Parts: sequence; structure tokens; C-alpha cells
Amino acid sequence: MKPIKYFATSPEMKINDGSIYFQKIVGYCEGFSFIVGIVIGSGIFISPTGVIRFSHLNVSVALCIWGACGLLSLMAALCYAELGVSMPSSGGSYYYNKRAVGPIPAFIFMCTQTFYRSPASAAVKALTLSEYALQPFYGEFEVPEVTKKSLAVSVLLFLTVWAVLVQKVFTFLKILALTVIIFGGISQLYNGKTGSLANGFSGEIASVSDLAQAIYQGMWAYSGWSAVNTIAEELKNPRKNIPRCISTALPVVTLLYVLVNVSYLTVMTPKEMTMSAAVGNTWASRVLGSFFWIIPMSVAISTFGSINGSTFLQGRLKYAASREGHLPSFFSMLNIHHLTPAPGIILSGLLSILFVISSSLLTLTSYFGFFSWVVITMTCISLLVLRYREPDLPRPYKVPLPIVLLTIGAGIFFILAPIIRSPKKQYIYGLLAMFGSLIFYVPFVHFKLRFKFFDKVTYIMQLLCEVSFIDESKAFKGK
Repeated sequence: MKPIKYFATSPEMKINDGSIYFQKIVGYCEGFSFIVGIVIGSGIFISPTGVIRFSHLNVSVALCIWGACGLLSLMAALCYAELGVSMPSSGGSYYYNKRAVGPIPAFIFMCTQTFYRSPASAAVKALTLSEYALQPFYGEFEVPEVTKKSLAVSVLLFLTVWAVLVQKVFTFLKILALTVIIFGGISQLYNGKTGSLANGFSGEIASVSDLAQAIYQGMWAYSGWSAVNTIAEELKNPRKNIPRCISTALPVVTLLYVLVNVSYLTVMTPKEMTMSAAVGNTWASRVLGSFFWIIPMSVAISTFGSINGSTFLQGRLKYAASREGHLPSFFSMLNIHHLTPAPGIILSGLLSILFVISSSLLTLTSYFGFFSWVVITMTCISLLVLRYREPDLPRPYKVPLPIVLLTIGAGIFFILAPIIRSPKKQYIYGLLAMFGSLIFYVPFVHFKLRFKFFDKVTYIMQLLCEVSFIDESKAFKGK
């Protein structure tokens, strides 16, 4: 039983020769929407507690850290922008690492992203959504763990099916939700209720290691900004739109985050923030009164959109890895109706569900933060390698060298800081899992070992997911 080479065409494809390939349907507005949609999610409703705690309850230091996290994210994103405009290929960082440092580091990167970082991220967001959505119905009582995880799993299952259709709507709604909090804070300030902001820099200054931990907490809220690079093959005029999307979306997100934290601090003391499991709920109960439920529902909407964007994004990474021979071939097929990598999206959903069931929120956040800086540092090093190895590669946008070096230095610091300061078993397990992936690389990728049942599995996946192999002659590979 052999895989089907091509399915019959669908009227939605608008092509004439029976082949399937990614259509360039994503413009600047959609790219901007994806970045904002993925970045703004559970982080702004979880991270403020950790940031203020590791800032030693110093309000001004905490607000500066939020700005610093935005700056660090922008620096890293500009490095990604250079790679994206030079090599606009689906798969983003995976493709850059493979081209710069070879297939083995790229395979380790792919396994890290596919089986650990991405599922952990989606699981954290799904659990946060459940916490905020269910809390209004339980009042002062704690939401049962089984109920919380059941809703999280249901959300992941839904978005695995509908990831392509809802992103624009939920990006608008989540910005609207943050706007409610921001204008609530402005109203408090207008009425002379400055709260903790009046204290400024009062309180002790945190140590360097604690400041690093505070930035580490804040960076979780900025994750996801590399979205446009990963969908570069579907982006109209990527050499122009990738830098535009990144350089406009991240400053907007940073401004929103700082203003939201100002609003939190007008009604809560730093001590109260550290004791609140859901700072958004605490703020709403004090500012909105009987309408406090608006914010928990808005947080759920915000996080829903972020999970959706991540689900849509991660299917592209698996598609790119499969096209390079690092995953089974059916991951490089597209759905014949929506032209999306359905098998990759399904795998992302299933892995995220597994993380929801088996892990706690704190453990998942630690996993994600550690692996995020591994990914960012590897990618920025690849940028330097490509500048040396391929100096003639067209670079319509070139990030200044000091920004690249500062980003790499920050990445190395954030990888080593949690291991040196508070070594935990999840970091050791993570490193073992990263390099343990070579057990699969050697036989299946390097020696190309194949079993007969592989073709049968591919055939079944084609029928179940209604997918077909891509037409390589029309696939856009960064040219």
C-alpha cells in the first residue's frame, strides 16, 4: 500500500495542474495580527506576580523590567527579521539552524521545539484559560483540578480542528480586553488613586540574580514574536513585511504591558500582587464591582487566541522538518481544502494535551522559559555563522552587529542563570531529552532506515486528514 501522490484538486485551491502548495495569503495586517495574537496571552496575567516578587516589591524596578523585557524581545526579533527576509521559508528558526550549522543541531532544535517547548507553552495557556474562565463560577472556592484540566483539554481539541479560522477575531478581542484594564487604571489615576505608584523606588533594590529571575518571568509574557518568520512562505512580500510586522507589533505589545501593570498597581500593593494567583481577577473585583466577570472572560478570550495562534504556527515547523527528512513524510502534506499542514497541527494538539494532564503550571513555565532561550541563542548564533559563510546572501534588512552580540550574551546568561542559581531536575531532564533525540537521528535520518509499515501509515494519514504531498516545483524556499 503506497501513499497517494496527489489528491484531486479542490475549487478553493485556484490552481490548474492538480498540485498543492502554500498560497501567499498573509499580508502585513495578518502578520501583525499573528504576532500580537501569539504574544498577548496568558503571560500578562501570570507574569506580573513573579516580576514584582523578584523585584523585591519595588514598583519602579518592576515597571523598568517590563520595558527591558520588551527591549530584549525586540532585539531578538530584529535578528530573526534579518534571517526571515534573507531566507523566507516555512519553519523559521529550524531552517536557519539547518542551513547555518548543519542537520544535527537543526534536528535537536526541532525535537526541542516540537516535543517540549511548544506543547509546554500551549498547555500553560490552556490551564490559564481554564483558571480564569471557571473562577467566576466558583467564587472564593478553588477550581477543582479535574474540572480545570478537562476544560483545558477541550480547548486544545477544539483549536486543533479550527486553528485556521479564528485568529483575526480573537486578536481584536484580546486587545479590547487589555484596553478595559488600561482605561480602568487611567480612571483610577484621574481620580487621584495612585495606589502603589506613589511609592516609586521605595523598597530595597534586588540583587543581580533576582533581577535576572524577574526578567526571566517577564520574558514568558513576550513569547511568540517569531511567528511571522515561521509562516514566511505564506507571507506576501516577506522581505518588506517581516521587519514591518516585528518592529511595529512588539513596541505596541510592550506599551500595552507597561500600561496594564500600571493599572494593576493603582489598586493593588506589590505584596497583594505576589499573593494573588490571578491578578486580573483581583483587579476586576476592586474596580468593576459586580461586573468583575468581564475580565475573567476577557482573559479566557485573550488566552484562547494565543493558543490558537501557537497551534497554527507549530504545524508549519513540522511541515518544514518533514520536508527536510527530519519527520515522517506525511507531516509535509497539506489539507486539500484549507491548504494547512493538518498532521502537524494534530500532533501539536495531542502533545499539548499530554502536558496539561501530566504537569503543573509552574513546571510547564520553567520548561518553556529554559527552552525558549536555548532556541533564541542557537538562532542568533546561526545568524553570525551565515554572515561569515554566506556573505553574498541577499540581505534586504541587516540588524546591527552589537544587537546580535547583546542578544547572544543575554541568551547565554538566561540559559545558565537558572541552572547555577537554582538547579532543578527539569533542566537536567530537558538537556538529556535534547541530546537524547540523537538516538532517533542516527538510524532514521542519517542512515535513512525505513520500515514497510511507514507507507501504510502515510496512506492512512492521507485518508483521515485529507492531505496531499506538496508540489516541490512550486514550493517557495526563500528564493
